[in-house]
Amino acid sequence: MVFVSQQFGDGSRSINYDLIPTAVFCQPNIGTVGLTEEQASEQYPGDVDVYTSEFRALKHTLSGSTERTLMKLLVRRSDDKVLGAHMVGEESGEIIQGIAVALQAGATKAHFDSTLGIHPTGAEEFVTMRSVTRAV
Repeated sequence: MVFVSQQFGDGSRSINYDLIPTAVFCQPNIGTVGLTEEQASEQYPGDVDVYTSEFRALKHTLSGSTERTLMKLLVRRSDDKVLGAHMVGEESGEIIQGIAVALQAGATKAHFDSTLGIHPTGAEEFVTMRSVTRAV
């Protein structure tokens, strides 16, 4: 629709190319939106907090599967803005699509922290990350 607006309409619509959500539907799925850790550290040196979570889904305790999930949030420390979200695990594409809306709206880490998680889901990890894993 942005293309149609630009080429045939009034040109009022635009797209933020920094926030295009992407998914790879392999096993496990990969989902990403926003800056990578490397990009964030280059653009905002010394001002990026990295939050990560790695876990085995609750349902796998019964199934015996060893599949794990990895999630990462990149947050600009100076204003708390979430710069990127990345996930490897079941339903990553679906989860990242929702997070892309939040990032497009300018979500901060405080917004994520104040959101109640749905338990037990993998997505709840994005709203329960409390400790900085590392700063870049």
